[in-house]
Amino acid sequence: MHHLIPYLVVAFIYAAVAVDFWRSVKLELSSSEANSSLSLHRTMIALGLMLHGYLLYRDIFAIGGFNLGFYYALSAILWLTMLIYWLADFKHELHSLQAFVLPPAALFVLLPAFAIKNYYLPTAEAGLFMTHIAIAILAYSLFTFAALHALLMAVAERTLHKQPTFIKLPSFPPLIVMDSLLFKVITAGFVLLTITLISGMLFSEQIFGKPLQGNHKTIFSIASWCIYAWLLVGRYRYGWRGKTAVRWTLFGFLLLLLAYIGSRFVLHILLGK
Repeated sequence: MHHLIPYLVVAFIYAAVAVDFWRSVKLELSSSEANSSLSLHRTMIALGLMLHGYLLYRDIFAIGGFNLGFYYALSAILWLTMLIYWLADFKHELHSLQAFVLPPAALFVLLPAFAIKNYYLPTAEAGLFMTHIAIAILAYSLFTFAALHALLMAVAERTLHKQPTFIKLPSFPPLIVMDSLLFKVITAGFVLLTITLISGMLFSEQIFGKPLQGNHKTIFSIASWCIYAWLLVGRYRYGWRGKTAVRWTLFGFLLLLLAYIGSRFVLHILLGK
């Protein structure tokens, strides 16, 4: 039971910030009180990120190997997503995004504590493959942030048009700023996803002894790449933004979920391979 405590501490920090955020929204704090609350939130999230990062480093690089376990990868993706949010919030004031980022982060940080099986690759043999995995996780994290940011944009747009929304949030950056940030993140994620797909083709035979397979993971990954490529073309050639950008962003992210999380869940959790 004691091994759960560090994970519970980080989950508590993320959850406590989320609860306090909703408390401040409900109370409609004054400007000075709101700024003080946001400063505290940033500090608490920074503490959570440091503890979360330490746990990931300890678990992934334990016993001289490189742990490729499904739960650890999910936790790492959410850690990076939180870090991207924390950094972006300083410049773009995205504190309302806490409503979307903090709950899954609080849940996913607990997953490694319940890992049933580990998948170690000796560090000495991993070589460039570790770089491939790191780039892939960063790409997935950027697209996770983009999807959550797209949800925030959808809420902001409905709020501005006085339409009913499933969630009430206190403030947003201007939509044009949010739109610009969305495409910056998608562009960065697209570049990294491209590198991931190319390097995956190179490492498949080297690591697993067989060329890249035309399975559902490969098909969904390539389909997601095509969706994001089409979205970027639409943006820079036709000026796509708003609802169109949100829909394509979420559709591309859904395909990524099916490609990575779907295949890993079936193999590592359901089949125990």
